[in-house]
Amino acid sequence: MADSTASKTIVELNVGGVFYTTSLATLTKDADSVLASIFTGRTPVARDAKGKHFIDRDGVLFRYVLDYLRNDSLVLPESFREAEGLRNEATYFKLKGMLEALANQFGVELASKSKEKGSITVGYRGSFAFGRDGLADVKFRKLSRILVCGRVTLCRDVFGETLNESRDPDHGLTDRYTSRFFLKHSFIEQAFDMLHEQGFKLVGSCGSGTAGSAAELKPGVDSEENRWNHYNEFVFIRD
Repeated sequence: MADSTASKTIVELNVGGVFYTTSLATLTKDADSVLASIFTGRTPVARDAKGKHFIDRDGVLFRYVLDYLRNDSLVLPESFREAEGLRNEATYFKLKGMLEALANQFGVELASKSKEKGSITVGYRGSFAFGRDGLADVKFRKLSRILVCGRVTLCRDVFGETLNESRDPDHGLTDRYTSRFFLKHSFIEQAFDMLHEQGFKLVGSCGSGTAGSAAELKPGVDSEENRWNHYNEFVFIRD
């Protein structure tokens, strides 16, 4: 009867800013996992502003954690490049079966391979959106695009499926550098988290000051908002 009730209980999650809906039975399927500990009441968990259970982990990779629990098997895309990141998630959630599946699929070197040294520069153009009351009603930070510069293989390993390569014309060659990658999302903290999880450290940063423009604004662009355009860059290194 308890299993039947769990299978009908719906749980809403906020994992690193990505929302999921699943059943209590799925989350508690592996009794020794961190998720089972949380959703059987043994470990407290925070809730976000909308009442969803909040777990501060990689929201994009969590989909594979849920798929594994639902199906008792690990199925990944052919072009999957975040095996190490997914191993970190499986380790955190204490999913031994998932760790074994990753080792079988990617080989024993997954857990022990040395990480490639190198640097990645992350930059973004941003502004602030204002309400009708101008400076008295600042609404939120606006990021138009997060740029990624570095060695192609390194950028792909770190950002995986969140990396947009559509503006990089030189496809095929991997042993090269590019300054044309950007991310599919606009959350600078998510980019920082992914770099941190991969062992990168921030070693330098720079940014432009706010400046107005005398050029004619495009339709729909607020003149007050345009005054606060800025550009920042952050240099990360893994050695």
